[in-house]
Amino acid sequence: MAEGDGWEGGDSAVSTVDAMLVMNGDVVTMDTQRRILTEATIAVANGSIVAIGHADDLRARFPQADVLDATACMVIPGLINAHQHATVDPLVRSMIPDDISSTEAIFRWLMPLHEQADGDDDELAATLTAVDCLTRGVTTLLEPGTTAHPLRVAAGLSAVGIRARVGCWGWDAEGMPFAAPAAETIARQEETVKKLPRSALVTGWVTLVGHDLVSDELFTGASELATRLDTGLTWHMSPHGADAAAYLKRCGQRPIVHLDRLGVLGPRLVLGHAVHIDDDELEAIVRTGTAVASCPGAYLRLGQEYGRFGRHGELVRRGGRIALGCDSHNAGDVPDVLHAAYLLTALEHDRGDSGALRAGEALAIATIDGARAVGMSDQIGSIEVGKAADLVVLDTSGPGWVPRGEPTKHLVWGGASTSVRDVLVDGRVVVRDREVQNVDATELRQEAATRSAMLRSRARIEVPHIWPEVAIVSHRDRRAR
Repeated sequence: MAEGDGWEGGDSAVSTVDAMLVMNGDVVTMDTQRRILTEATIAVANGSIVAIGHADDLRARFPQADVLDATACMVIPGLINAHQHATVDPLVRSMIPDDISSTEAIFRWLMPLHEQADGDDDELAATLTAVDCLTRGVTTLLEPGTTAHPLRVAAGLSAVGIRARVGCWGWDAEGMPFAAPAAETIARQEETVKKLPRSALVTGWVTLVGHDLVSDELFTGASELATRLDTGLTWHMSPHGADAAAYLKRCGQRPIVHLDRLGVLGPRLVLGHAVHIDDDELEAIVRTGTAVASCPGAYLRLGQEYGRFGRHGELVRRGGRIALGCDSHNAGDVPDVLHAAYLLTALEHDRGDSGALRAGEALAIATIDGARAVGMSDQIGSIEVGKAADLVVLDTSGPGWVPRGEPTKHLVWGGASTSVRDVLVDGRVVVRDREVQNVDATELRQEAATRSAMLRSRARIEVPHIWPEVAIVSHRDRRAR
């Protein structure tokens, strides 16, 4: 640390029995001053950051603490993935063709798979998603609700130790799987939220599918429910132009203008996508404090024309609330928030606008600004005394870090997620030396392969192979035949 900085945090009542010291790392705090504390030590106890200072001082204060050596490493806040589907897709990751429309991908592939998935499939898929996220430095995951077995999903996420929000299917469009009348859907949403304790790492929130597949009655009922339960809510809107066309035909207004007039926009709401929006919709999002989860990997994978229509950089410039998401294992394909930060920044740079997003802003969206967008900045998003100890240790000894550049640029542009070594969530080490601690990786891999094949068989889905797969046979085996 710089001379004279001393150490922060002095609560003498903090228990030292279960303390841990993350020692001698360069700490990217993401605090209001955006300080980077060099060779700093973080003291963790009871799930929280209790002090930040010099190793000698904190070793004296916490003599019994376990030590996680972060010498020559960089320590950043846990990353926030504000839109990540955790069911079905993880079991068929990167199997859906990339030469079909997103509508075809959803209704020809995903919906038949969702109809056949059982609770075991959902729990396993959630476990896979949590492992995939944590090993890339993502410590908070918001599942946007395509979940038939939400309590099983919560169990899968909890087993790995990630922080998360979970909901259940919410739509009342006729003829859709898991759809139900508005009142029944709202009751199911309430039951899910109430069954997931607010004090747990994995909690509930209100989740609708959105698009043009939800009635006004359900939108307003869900918004009222979220207010009554004091929780957040989310739904999808306008990743492509079809939602605007449907709303203009149905009610003569674009979707977000219509939602504004219904009174359902506001700080509790995280809109998934909001790519194809006009000036009036942009103004409504900013004015109401509605958050947007931007998933640039999905827009590029699915050809949703973000470069022509997306305005998320403009939302940032106008004081809007933006978080990053990675969508699904067939829409972006990797739950890598630093990669999403790279993609969003690159897309905005490509406009040739002098006001484009910069690396530091993108890193803030991945951490503290993302936490603010989803209503969790009092708990997570920065490394400060009193906040939850959601920490990521990056090993900077590899060739990709030599020489180490300016930290924000290196983190966003430099492929830093491949350097994740250790991860803490709520003060618990969930990844150590690149290994997930709470699940058996070999068993998980084997079970995923088996259940993926069984699920695809039940749904009568065959994965097309673009190139031939040829088994190599030895000369001895050929003679034996």
